[in-house]
Amino acid sequence: MKKEDHFSRYSRQIFIEEIGLEGQKKILASKVLVIGAGGLGSPIIQYLAAAGVGTLGIADFDEVELHNLNRQIIHTEKTVGLSKVKSGKIFVENLNHQVSLNEIEGKINEINAEEIISQYDVIVDGSDNFSTRYLVNDTCVELNKTLVYGSILGFSGQVAVFNYNGSKNLRDIFPEPPFDEDMPDCGSLGVLGALPGIIGSMMALQALKIITDLPVSVNQLTLVDTMNWRFQTIDF
Repeated sequence: MKKEDHFSRYSRQIFIEEIGLEGQKKILASKVLVIGAGGLGSPIIQYLAAAGVGTLGIADFDEVELHNLNRQIIHTEKTVGLSKVKSGKIFVENLNHQVSLNEIEGKINEINAEEIISQYDVIVDGSDNFSTRYLVNDTCVELNKTLVYGSILGFSGQVAVFNYNGSKNLRDIFPEPPFDEDMPDCGSLGVLGALPGIIGSMMALQALKIITDLPVSVNQLTLVDTMNWRFQTIDF
């Protein structure tokens, strides 16, 4: 696609007064790391790639399995057995070849977290375990990187923005992680497929607002209860 086609592709964003051409230029120049290419990562990757994020990093260590497909919408029956990073690459390339994609196949751990995270402007954490969430949070605090946080289970989800312009972080609301083995997860209790679509889309929207310097609520955790259709915010 030629450069002059940028306007045609992104016109519906550019038409938004708060975005405009300057905002779209910021999106095209941005570097965003998405940790996890599963239930939350799928809509995050989808909407960031569609919006034209210039450099998109996808970090995941898992392979696509059939049971993923009820909610992990960037993967398909044809990519079952592939790594989620490779499957995500196929999706992004088919959606928007202008996005520069960095494939990170493996776990984010104490050895590589700083090196990986330091290369990006905004970190969006769609991981599904507390050890990774706290490691990512602590690394973002150390490197002064903004973190978009989300979690899901059953019919419920959470969203927050941490460490943005000096704002608070995950440990300010939950000082210590619980033991992962003591906590329920989607593997044991399940998740309705549309829920990660809702929460992941909210996370992608927050990332795009951060990139384009739009107002973002901080020091606030949004709780989403889709069973009773209630949205609640907790200040911390």
